[in-house]
Amino acid sequence: MFENKITKLNEGAVTLPDFVTYEKRVYTVDEVQDILGISKTTAYSIVKQQLFRCVKVGGHYRISKRSFDNWLDRQTEVQADE
Repeated sequence: MFENKITKLNEGAVTLPDFVTYEKRVYTVDEVQDILGISKTTAYSIVKQQLFRCVKVGGHYRISKRSFDNWLDRQTEVQADE
C-alpha cells in the first residue's frame, strides 16, 4: 500500500496541496527597532506608550502592522508640514 502511494507520487498522479502564504500582519519589537533605526530600549518605550495597537503574546509584543504603518505615515506627514 505504501509503495503504491510512493509510486503514484513519483508518477505525478497524486497532487499535493498548494502551500498557503499569509500576508504579514504583525511586527516584532526588533522589526520596529530596525524600521525606525532606534535602540531596543526606545522601541519598547514607544510600544508601551500605546501609540499604535499591540498585544502581548507569551511574553512577547506583537505590533499591528496596519496600526504601526498608519502611525508612521502620520509622523512623516507632520514632519513634512513643519
